[in-house]
Amino acid sequence: MAYALLGATGAGLTPILLPLSVSRTGRATHIGLVMAAVSLGGLTAPIWGGLADRYRLHRWLLAGGLLVTAGGLAMFPFTAQPGVWFALALLQGIGAAAAATVANLFVVEAHPKGEWDKRIGWLQTFYGGGQVAGLLLAGAFTSHLRTGLLVAAGLTALGALLGMATAYTPPRPKRGSRPVLLHPVRHGEWSQSSPQRLFHHLTARTFKVMGTALHSPFGPFLLAWLLAFSGSAAVFSLYPVLMQKLFGVAPGVSSSAFALAASLGLLLYSQAGLWSDRWGPRWVLRAGFGLRLLAFIGLLGLGLVQLGGAGWLALGAFVIVVLSWSLLTVSGTALTAKLSPVGEGEGMGLYNAVTGAAGVIGAALGGWAADLWGYNAAVAVSVAGVAMGLLLAAGIRVQSAVPRETPGAARERTSP
Repeated sequence: MAYALLGATGAGLTPILLPLSVSRTGRATHIGLVMAAVSLGGLTAPIWGGLADRYRLHRWLLAGGLLVTAGGLAMFPFTAQPGVWFALALLQGIGAAAAATVANLFVVEAHPKGEWDKRIGWLQTFYGGGQVAGLLLAGAFTSHLRTGLLVAAGLTALGALLGMATAYTPPRPKRGSRPVLLHPVRHGEWSQSSPQRLFHHLTARTFKVMGTALHSPFGPFLLAWLLAFSGSAAVFSLYPVLMQKLFGVAPGVSSSAFALAASLGLLLYSQAGLWSDRWGPRWVLRAGFGLRLLAFIGLLGLGLVQLGGAGWLALGAFVIVVLSWSLLTVSGTALTAKLSPVGEGEGMGLYNAVTGAAGVIGAALGGWAADLWGYNAAVAVSVAGVAMGLLLAAGIRVQSAVPRETPGAARERTSP
């Protein structure tokens, strides 16, 4: 339940309420920087993961991180200073990263390996369900943003109390390193990194072997992922304001459409895994990028021609953008396991760090472009980023295969 509440606030309420709150007195650049700051906080995951492993602080990081996030949310509506907005957004991202980093550790360090898949599946389900509920709840507060942010803060604080009352730090595991978990992220990531994403993070050893990774086929894959997700973040960071300014869609309607898309996406993950097994993850990745590119091109065209009734068409295009995530997360995780020349654990760390960096770059770039040339420019950034990612993905070659597992299965061996 603590992670369901984190999903409701971090992945549901804040992607809608923060941009709308900033847009009342700030510029598009400020929206982009605020959402970039939230993503930037997620990049602190290695710090919290190291502290959890070394000092056994799992319970305190869960509760403390949620309380820090609640504090950032509670103070946000009481300032109109861009610098303070940025600091509070960064505080929210750091707190959420601290709480989310230990999510899978509560499973893999406290339960037998045979139970990992089922328990992590439930964690994903509750977080994803929380996200959908949070998006629906955000729609009810788009006209009362201060109240909505305070409600988000209260729900996050409730999650902290639940975590403190029910969680416990598991005993130190006997093994010397973490197992490699190849579970795709089965819910959307727009402003916050998923608890699943933060299980693997960059280490000192990862930096040492980065040259080897980047000079292999894994390098072009990471660059394609960075470009495509930076482009996507340009729209996601501005989403409710962009839909309102370009297409006249009320924030309550756009939030509900986002929730519908996220709900439908939950039904596609298993099918995406079957397609990946049948045709290979490269083709599923290309299909996901292609689908997302077509949807962004449609959004750009609608924004440029200003057709009557374009709002509903724009929402339909955005639903396709969200649904493509199911294809991308399954194929991206599988390709990381196949292509990484430095071990799956280190490869997952690079892959997840690139995802986090893309959120920072794309949000800042999208806000800057929208401020200079209008919100259509942010959509154009998305088109360019995903198009370049698709071109690079078309050249990816899997030189050597590893035994394929059902998506979501945990590797028995451990990372180096």
